[in-house]
Amino acid sequence: MKAMTISYEVGNNLYLNITNQCPCACTFCIRNHADGAYGSDPLWLEHEPSMEEIIADLSARDLDSYSEIVFCGYGEPTCRLDVLLETAQWLRKKLTGSTRLRINTNGLGDLINNRSIADDLCAVIDVISVSLNAGTKDEYMKVTRPKYDNAFEAMQKFTADCVKNGSSEVVMSVVDVIPEEQIMASREIAEKLGATLRVRAFDE
Repeated sequence: MKAMTISYEVGNNLYLNITNQCPCACTFCIRNHADGAYGSDPLWLEHEPSMEEIIADLSARDLDSYSEIVFCGYGEPTCRLDVLLETAQWLRKKLTGSTRLRINTNGLGDLINNRSIADDLCAVIDVISVSLNAGTKDEYMKVTRPKYDNAFEAMQKFTADCVKNGSSEVVMSVVDVIPEEQIMASREIAEKLGATLRVRAFDE
């Protein structure tokens, strides 16, 4: 039986796939099109990996050789906040060079965990990248299809809290398949919240 893909390489970065849970059903999500990302083995997990399994997987890697280690797989990493934080703390002790830790998140971790999580994340993560997805609430709800009615507001509050913490770089991202006016509206939101907007290419 093939081993689960807990970590996978993309360019100079290592990506960590710690959960398949997600409260969104984004129309453009790569999970709708493929079993893996960027040539990785399948990212659907047989079970959620334990800390022991994650550490065993990471211990086989030359961690200092990566530019970034990114919490991003086939799910929302903050659905397993305790494991995410513990893994980040473990990595912090192991890393000796300039490798940065990043999370790609939908920004709904406060709703998922029923509390504000920005300070916990910012204590261990260098770059917080929040999927903004659209520049207006109507478009956001249509594209992201979250299970929470107040997702658009909660995502912005989470982003603002991370900016306010001040210890992490905060980026918001949109995919370049959305109309230009939505990209402009997204840029206004990011600027208002004190984050940088990144427009990323859609990868089939």
